[in-house]
Amino acid sequence: MAGREDREPRTERQGGEEAGWAQELLDHLRPTGRDARRIVAWLADAVHGTASLQDAGGALLAGTRVAVADNLLADLVTGRIASVSWEGQGRHLRLVRVERPRPGAAAVLAVSRPAPFDRRSSEIVLRTAQLLELLLRAQEATAAGHRLRRAASDLRLAILQLLMVEDTVSARRVAAGLWPGLLDTDTACVYVLESDTGARDRLAEACLDATGEQALVVRCPAVDEHVIVVTPGESAAEALRSLISRYPGTFLGGSVRQSLARTATAYGQAVSALAVAHFRPEKTAVYAERTHPERLMDPAALRGWTARVLRPLDTLPHHTRAELLATTRLGLEFTAVSAAKILGVSRNTVRARMERVEGLLRTDFAHLTVRAVAHLALNTQIGLPEAPDQDTGPAPAPGRLVDLLAGTAVRSWAHDLLGRLDRDTRDLRRTLRTWIAAGGNAERAAHALGMHAQTVRDHVRSAEPVLERRLLAAGSDLYEVVLAHLAVGDLEPPVLARTKPGHPDSPVHE
Repeated sequence: MAGREDREPRTERQGGEEAGWAQELLDHLRPTGRDARRIVAWLADAVHGTASLQDAGGALLAGTRVAVADNLLADLVTGRIASVSWEGQGRHLRLVRVERPRPGAAAVLAVSRPAPFDRRSSEIVLRTAQLLELLLRAQEATAAGHRLRRAASDLRLAILQLLMVEDTVSARRVAAGLWPGLLDTDTACVYVLESDTGARDRLAEACLDATGEQALVVRCPAVDEHVIVVTPGESAAEALRSLISRYPGTFLGGSVRQSLARTATAYGQAVSALAVAHFRPEKTAVYAERTHPERLMDPAALRGWTARVLRPLDTLPHHTRAELLATTRLGLEFTAVSAAKILGVSRNTVRARMERVEGLLRTDFAHLTVRAVAHLALNTQIGLPEAPDQDTGPAPAPGRLVDLLAGTAVRSWAHDLLGRLDRDTRDLRRTLRTWIAAGGNAERAAHALGMHAQTVRDHVRSAEPVLERRLLAAGSDLYEVVLAHLAVGDLEPPVLARTKPGHPDSPVHE
């Protein structure tokens, strides 16, 4: 009777202790407790000893180092033995192999304590090793998922960069492997969504879900708050608009439909529309398709003028010429730093390519008038459709810039546009004209006008809503305003030095 009474409480206590440590060990599988270092520390405390987790090379992964003979470590890692016990120098050692997902990457759990390992402590060591295996597998699966998502994100960025330099053939080829049919289109729209930097990753994932991966979703490499979406269909566009109400503080700007080769142009339109979206209650805007000056010019004369301006680049290999033109087009539309991030090259590379184009065209992009004219030529070269083949006699002589800008339609457009500024008593038109002549430099313009540089910036900023164009940022909006000044004669046309055919040392001027 007495013996039975003594044994029964002991059995209950042992069962309770086992249930206790087992529950503590399982608690480490909770999302907040999945840490190998915490598990190994718990093990050492549970067995009243020292514990460590070491990799195949003996590097400490967690815990306090326990000395393990190299031959034993090698046998455990290679799987020749699964566990081993050893006693010596007043210490008792237990070694257990811990499988890891990658081949040849097994780890070893080493536990040392002064007392022999009884059934309870041996069970704790074994179960901890099993739990560590589960944890390491889960961590590796999570890491593999992250690597896969990162690789897909990098691939989408690479596709966008190919589209930005008009290499649609390569872009389609890259996309076909993972997203069949994604770019089986001739035209697409570009949307730019803006949110807080911390929310961008969630927004990008929401864009992928909303579009069903039927659109190219890219975290903008140039602006941390932006997500770029290239979508061929209208359904994806509607899905993107639906995200605005679900994500507070998010804005959406969209382009008009453009050919895939003009993705960079569409991107610029989307960024311009995004600026407008900030002032609209619905927080969305689509680029307003308005009258552009090049559409008011004689197409044949404009095409001939463009060919003549870009003729110095015709001697280059096709690939080099395309690379220089695409980089320069982006460099004129955005800053060199932003263009570099979009293209995935260094800003020095962007500047070097643009300087090479400057040298070939024998001009200087430091002048806003030069940049505006070069921008006109580059976008005409890609955007103006080829004239139909007609045998109507000799081709017309290439037009001059002054003739292109002197057309009645262009001059009427320019007077109407700049005339909007005449209503302001601050003489915004004079400030804007002087600021453009100063290369967009507020300090130089302020010196010429006899006012403070901040006043110049305020005047230019005030002109933006009146003209419905962004001026303080380089791009199509600013260059259109520059062309308007050239058309009405408020600014002198830039000098573009070229060479007459057959006379390589005789420059002629635009």
